Formats: sequence, C-alpha cells, structure tokens
Amino acid sequence: MNYKCLDDLKLFLSDKYSGGGAENNWDIIPEICPPEMKGDITVNCFRFAKIFRKSPDEMALGSAEFLSSHPDVEKAEKVKAFVNVTLRGEAVHRDTVAKMYEIMGTSVIPESKKQKVLIEFSAPNTNKPQHLGHVRNNTIGMSLASLMKRVGHDVVRINLVNDRGIHICKSMIAYQRFAGGSTPESSNRKGDHLVGDYYVKFDQEFRKQLGELREGNQELKDKTDEELFLQTEIGRSAQDMLQKWEAGDLEVKSLWRKMNSWVFAGFAQTYSRMGVEFEHTYLESQTYLLGKDLVEEGVRKGTFFRREDGAVLIDLEDVKLGKKVLLRADGTSVYMTQDLGTTLLKYRDNSPDIQIWVVGDEQIHHFKTLFAILNKMGYKWAGNLHHLAYGMVNLPTGKMKSREGTVVDADDLFDEMVALAKSATMERVGEGKVPDDIDRRSEIIGIGAIKFNLLKFNPKTTIMFDPQASIRFEGDTGPYVQYACARINSIERKAREAGLVTEEDINWKIASSHEEKELSVRISQYCDVLRQSAERMDCSILCEYLLELAKAFNRFYREHSVLSASGDDLKKTRLAICRRTRDVLADGLKALTIDVPEAM
Repeated sequence: MNYKCLDDLKLFLSDKYSGGGAENNWDIIPEICPPEMKGDITVNCFRFAKIFRKSPDEMALGSAEFLSSHPDVEKAEKVKAFVNVTLRGEAVHRDTVAKMYEIMGTSVIPESKKQKVLIEFSAPNTNKPQHLGHVRNNTIGMSLASLMKRVGHDVVRINLVNDRGIHICKSMIAYQRFAGGSTPESSNRKGDHLVGDYYVKFDQEFRKQLGELREGNQELKDKTDEELFLQTEIGRSAQDMLQKWEAGDLEVKSLWRKMNSWVFAGFAQTYSRMGVEFEHTYLESQTYLLGKDLVEEGVRKGTFFRREDGAVLIDLEDVKLGKKVLLRADGTSVYMTQDLGTTLLKYRDNSPDIQIWVVGDEQIHHFKTLFAILNKMGYKWAGNLHHLAYGMVNLPTGKMKSREGTVVDADDLFDEMVALAKSATMERVGEGKVPDDIDRRSEIIGIGAIKFNLLKFNPKTTIMFDPQASIRFEGDTGPYVQYACARINSIERKAREAGLVTEEDINWKIASSHEEKELSVRISQYCDVLRQSAERMDCSILCEYLLELAKAFNRFYREHSVLSASGDDLKKTRLAICRRTRDVLADGLKALTIDVPEAM
C-alpha cells in the first residue's frame, strides 16, 4: 500500500523526532482496519517507537494528530498504539485503483534481488501412474515456479524421474508372467495405468508367497516382509532382473525401455492436463552412478573415511546427523551417493543461485544430511539449497498405498472433478441451456478447484482432500474466486452493450462507500502479497489474499448496483473498480497456474 498521507506522515515523524530525516530507511506499512473497528487502514505505531525510541503511545498520539489534519483523511482515531484511518474516497482510489496497472508492474522485484532459481519437483517412478500425492507435489512445484517467475526471478523447472531400481523390476517381472503380451493399444489402457496394474499384481503374488513361506516355517513368522523378500521366489526373480539390468542384459533392457515408454506417454497426458512443464528432465538411469567418484575424491581429501569392512562414511556428529554410509562395503552406492552427484550435475548444467526440492516431509532428514555433506565438501553454494517439505494428502477413507492399489489416481481424480464442475455449472445455467463451451469451462473449473484446494494450505500441513467441498462455488474454494471473475465479466459484457466501456473522465471522488474503498485498499496490497508469497515459498499466502479480495467484491456487489447506479459517472467509476478487481484476481490465479473461464 502506498498512500500520500502515509508518505507525508513518514516525513513528519522523521523531522519531528530525528532532526530532519536522519531516520529515513523505513516505510509505513498499514494493514486493513479490523472489521470490528471503523476505518479503512490501520497504522501500527509500535514500530515507530523502536525506530525513534519513544513510547508507542506517544507515537500513536502524534501520528493521529497529524493524520487528522491531512486533506486525504476523513478521520484518524487513536486506539492504544494503533491509529485507525478513514480515507477520503478520492485518496483511496487515486493512490491504488487509478494506478493499478502501474502498481502491478512494481510487483517485479528489484534487479539486485533477482536470482536464477532451480525448482525440482514431481519425481515420479515409472512403475505406476501418478496419484493424488503427486498432484500435490506437481501443483506446489509448478505454482511456486510460476509465482517466482511472476515476481522477476529466472526459474528453471526440473524433473528427476526414478526410472530404474527394484521397484521398476517388480512391475517388469509381473508383466512377463501375467500380461500375456498385453499393450496399451491392445488393452485400451493408458500406458502408466497398464504398468501400474502389474506393480499391484506383483505385490499380490509376493504376499501370497509370503503367506506360504510363513505357514511352512514357524521361525519366519516374526520376520518382516523386507527381511523375507529374497526368500520368496518372485522376490529373488525381481532382484535377479535388477542385476541383469545393471549388467546390461539386452532382453531385460529391451523390456525396460518398452514399458518405460508406455509410462512416459501416460505421464505426458497427465502433465498436459495439469499444465505441468519442465525445462529439463533427468533420468535416474542416467545419473544413478554419479557421485561414486565424488565419494572416492572425498576419501582422498579426508572429508570421508573408510571403515574396516570397506564401506565409506561421513561423520556428521558435529551437526547432530550422526554417521552416514555413502558407499557400501561391496562398493555399491546408496541414494545419498546418487543425490550428491545429481545435485552437482544440476549446478554445473544451470549455474543457479538457489536450488529448491519439492519433496514430502518424510524426507526432511535426508535433505538435511545431503546439504550438510555438500557443505562439508566445501561447495560454497551449499548454503543456498532448500527443501520445500510438504505434508501428505489423506482421504476420508484413509491413507493411500500404491502397491495395494488403494490410491486416488490422478487421471481419475481429474475426471471426477471435471464431472462435478460440469454438474455444478449446469445447475446454474438451467435445464436446456447447455453452453457451447461447457467441456472447456468444466475442465478449467475442475482442475482449478483441485489446485486451489491443495495450495490454500501451508505446504507443511497434512491435509484432507474432499472433492465435493473443493468444487463448491461458495466458501474458501478456487471456483469461488473464479466465479467473482466471471461475474465481473458478465457485468462488463452488459456494460459494453450499453456503451459504458470507456475509462475516460473517471470521477474517483464519488466512490466513497466503505465497500468501494475496501476493494481499493485490498487491491493495493497485491504487490506486497506476491513478493511475500514468493519470498516465503508459500502459495497459501496468495490464495488467502485472493479469497479475501473475492469476498470484498461480493460484499460490494450485494450493497451497490453497478449498471443501475444513479448516473453514468457513478456507473463508469464502479465499472472501473470492478474491472481492476477482476484483473488482480485473474493475475493472481494465473500466478498459481489456475485459469479463469469467461463464464460459469
């Protein structure tokens, strides 16, 4: 927010309390006045007290006296260490709505703060389709990338696909045994779904063999599934296949490439529907050996040490992370080894200022360890590595389990949400009035509802996803914000038909109601919200702002007519306020990668 009366207050306080502007490296940042109090904005004087070393009460008293006599202020009331300010209508709109497009341009951060940001997200496995957990990951990653780009950073979106390992071999073994040569075309099944079917089939057969194994040997009943994996025939077969893959067996590699190609084709469809894009995709099959040379180099430098059995470790006791194995005694690498190499590869390929990983909170310890190791290795950029941890997504029916086939499939979820959106839209337009663009409209509303529902919570929060609640046109939902835009579009269409589209000679003085001023005040917050949301890597801040702006618009719309206002001057002024509200809402949704339908 940037109001002339507050700029003048800053000069007044500096002159009065610091001898002519000695204290000038600060700004007055007002807040919206609480609804239980009268006023448009509130000035917190506790901060002034710290700056000028005066009591908060004295600063509030002086500020209230100055603002009360300012020509832009109707009333300034001191409440303890706060000053609630009622602005004149012209002053509110002049400094915000009238300059909105100029203000929106200032949301770009200063050149000195722009950085090259690498954001890695998604990271699916090629043994199954993506599910609701991936949808939250993709939504957070893509929206954060879009938001950071919106404020001015140079953003590179990265995907690291886990396309090798024992989990991939499980699907391959099951396919060999149970598929009968089935293909996506012959089964009319999306490629990633087809492969996922056999991942579930493997688990079913594995559990059958586990049961038989335990039933035949009482001593094995207390052993874990993992401990008994290689004692089952299908478990040994999967492990044998992995060894053949690593040895370059032609038949195994051929099957692996074929099944992976099916999955990648399926992923492409899922990503396209979500609007997910990457500048670069790394494959684990191409990077899993990276890091081994780094570890050997670390041994030579004394950063790592070799245990008596030949395993290589790093001691992180000084940062309370214990000791970590980086190479097993047999010389094979672990996930951490690969991540060391991949992180260095990404840095060399892109030269970023910051690297961000969007990964679930179950990996917090892993990333703390990774960053600590890179720091011990002497990489100066290791201090600019960030793990954006997010909580799990649960369902009313409980947690999801991929191997048991109890996940909410991403594609099925999209279909369900679009169907719900279509039903909700048809209820509003009435029977027999099917819009020509109903399918496109339903897609925008349905996918937008998913994204907004997943983004409106702080990423760290474990959430319950309720499809029915997220699609409602009322409440704290994406469709609620979209609907505010659509309603303004409707007003503008009718205004155009009436010849009221011009913005010449807008008389801001006459828009002096509380609801009109509240819209302008909230619009003026937009740039600060964008920067804050990007800085904190938290899209929920922007979501909350958009909801509050949409609510403020609906309060205005209930209380004041636009097209039936008394006189063309008032109509044009209110139209201008509506149009700018819509443009801020649409720009904010776009920053979250959410589209806006022309009508709902």
